[in-house]
Amino acid sequence: MTKKMPTKTLLPHPIEINPAGTSLDELLGKEWLIANSLGSYASGAVLTANTRRYHGLLVAATLPPVGRIVALSVLMEKIIVGDSEYELASCEFPDSISPRGYENLQRFINDPTPQWIFRVGPGRLTKQVLLAEASNIVAVRYTLSGTSGRLIMRPFAALRDFHLLRRADDGGGFAYELVSGINTSGVKVIDHNRPGKTVYLLAEPGEFRPAPQWWYRFTYRMDLSRGQDAAEDLYSPGTFECDLADGEAFTIYASLDQPGRFDFDETLSRRTDRLTELAGSLDADADDDARRLAMSSDVFVVGRHFAHAPASTTILAGYHWFADWGRDAFIALPGLLLSTRRFQQARQVFRTFIQSLSNGMIPNRFDDYSITAHYNSIDASLWFILAGERYLQATGDTEFFRKVLMPASNAILTAYRNGTRFDIQSGPDFLLQGGSLFTQLTWMDAKLGNEVVTPRHGKAVEINALWYCAHRIMEERSRGFDDKLSAHYKELADFIGPSFARTFWNPHRNCLCDCVTDTYRDESVRPNQIFAVSLPHSPLSAQQQSAVVGAVAEHLLTPMGLRTLWRKDPRYRSRYGGSWQSRDRAYHQGTVWAWLIGPFIEAYLKVHNNKSFAVEQANRWLEPFGKHLNEAGIGFISEIFDGDPPHHPRGCIAQAWSVGEVLRAKLLVDKVRRTQIG
Repeated sequence: MTKKMPTKTLLPHPIEINPAGTSLDELLGKEWLIANSLGSYASGAVLTANTRRYHGLLVAATLPPVGRIVALSVLMEKIIVGDSEYELASCEFPDSISPRGYENLQRFINDPTPQWIFRVGPGRLTKQVLLAEASNIVAVRYTLSGTSGRLIMRPFAALRDFHLLRRADDGGGFAYELVSGINTSGVKVIDHNRPGKTVYLLAEPGEFRPAPQWWYRFTYRMDLSRGQDAAEDLYSPGTFECDLADGEAFTIYASLDQPGRFDFDETLSRRTDRLTELAGSLDADADDDARRLAMSSDVFVVGRHFAHAPASTTILAGYHWFADWGRDAFIALPGLLLSTRRFQQARQVFRTFIQSLSNGMIPNRFDDYSITAHYNSIDASLWFILAGERYLQATGDTEFFRKVLMPASNAILTAYRNGTRFDIQSGPDFLLQGGSLFTQLTWMDAKLGNEVVTPRHGKAVEINALWYCAHRIMEERSRGFDDKLSAHYKELADFIGPSFARTFWNPHRNCLCDCVTDTYRDESVRPNQIFAVSLPHSPLSAQQQSAVVGAVAEHLLTPMGLRTLWRKDPRYRSRYGGSWQSRDRAYHQGTVWAWLIGPFIEAYLKVHNNKSFAVEQANRWLEPFGKHLNEAGIGFISEIFDGDPPHHPRGCIAQAWSVGEVLRAKLLVDKVRRTQIG
């Protein structure tokens, strides 16, 4: 970062959840999440229960930031104070929640790391979870105050791919070996049927008591709601026990493949400083919600490791299951990295994807289990160019732009113009086309077998808005540096602009068509047209731009973002849920996407010339996201929401472009307001 470390008063107030007066179902729907620079994470419901297969106390990235496995799933803890036992855990089984630790939970606090405060007789027990910053180690610390007692804990290991589930009858190859050291006792858990990965559990202080058990049918309600198998069996090697006096702490460490510990207080201090710096990276008039989003950006910014090159920064698309996607990375980058002044990391993200630039294509995504790049995206490369322009605007770094970003951008546009994978090429009308009936190259990419749910092959509206904008960017940024190149891009843009308006304008609905082929004009009212207004260069007249914003506001705007299809369309799906087939059919057929609020706010301010009433209206549209920070992923913004009220959050609990674009929109509104005051 380039900004001086702020004081800790710039941290937003912690989000606190008081279970009293809140239903059990609501509490089980709230999820916490922390992550480290490897892409490893710890996550669960605020009641300490796991409600997804993706939850766990150590979900370790074995090929950072991917190859993730659930190593340590859950801890069952209780404390004996005097003659009374107090349960801490709350796990769900087919017919019950057991134990009922939630009955002793007083508060959950999410900053700067998750902590739970339990009432235990005359005292209280505080539980904290913290990840090592750059290794696959998690620490869970318990601090007792106001009394003394004996803490008993049973850990449960999974040692499985985070997409899968564990079954006891898979072979029963689990075993344990004792591990001892100075002031510690511990155990190594092994799966002999799947050798190669082990989890070490070390207690400090305390003692380990062998008592191996399988527990059956842990139930994951979130998976059940998604039409997935939702029952898992887990293995426990025994219990850790420790006597605690008033003010004493007990810590258990779980690590992958080798014994590991770290200094809890020092690591927590560094984490607090980092989050404080992120919160303080914004201008002084930024509100608590903006600062919290800046802090939330931390989980998405991780290192990608390569086989024959140094590790480099990348952006994970979302938790819990997405890796790094090119489209998502470059849409999110301005909000996550430029808004928080992490310019060096932004440069690394550009370089990470440039390493895999091939035939003019930025990878759509990297594989979950390797460094293999997949290229089935027509727009990731165009978003790269726009992100480069926003980087230059934020930094004034002409050297990096001209040496790195401009050559890559020129290579992209040249390859696209001449033709590259998936029949992507510029046609006789100078517009960009690509794909077929069996491919999904745009961000509306749901597919069921060979069925593309939202066919958008041919000429898609936002693709060509980006195409036009990229040419204007290259014209403008090469002027005075390479005037011949500038003239080349000006000539092309002068053809693309009028062709865009002729091709996509729909006079019947006074807005833009969504997609056009040689034989078909898709007049669906979708949010993709907003980019023809929001991008730095628009091919539309001022009157057309205003009409597009009006149509989107009337038919697609919700409190949580934009619908992907207007409700009058017979294909409209009001709710996202059920089986994966049902979910995929709704994904881009009415489901609300939070990230689209960013371009909408930008377009709305533009067509209203940043007038005061527009600024105030834009601010009101952003307010519901503040409430949402306490609704699903605590401190984060979800990927998607139901199309119809009350717009329940769905999909990932923490999505990079949701966080990035809401933050960018909030800061844009603040900037315009400051300009008016100034």
